[in-house]
Amino acid sequence: MEARNDQLRQAMRSHAVVDQAIGVLIAIARIGPEQGWEVLREVSQHANIKLRQVAEEIIAWPRTGELRPAVRAVLRRRLDLDDCRRVPWWCAGPPGSGTAGRGGR
Repeated sequence: MEARNDQLRQAMRSHAVVDQAIGVLIAIARIGPEQGWEVLREVSQHANIKLRQVAEEIIAWPRTGELRPAVRAVLRRRLDLDDCRRVPWWCAGPPGSGTAGRGGR
């Protein structure tokens, strides 16, 4: 019974992390929640990284400016992030990060 409770707690935490990452994608790329979910799934599949790990990285991205190259490549392609008129934040780097250009790469 305790193992089942631990699994449920972990699932709830993972769900919250994924929801937060979708929120980051909505804010930076001006997309809807369903597209945010699809993007997370695609990044996870193409980069061969667990969904929760991708979500954690995306949550930290605005603060750190850091993304794995594989994650960055899928986001760039999927969200058309090279269009600086559409997503100026990607081109300028995250606020306060001290990194400029292409999302702080």
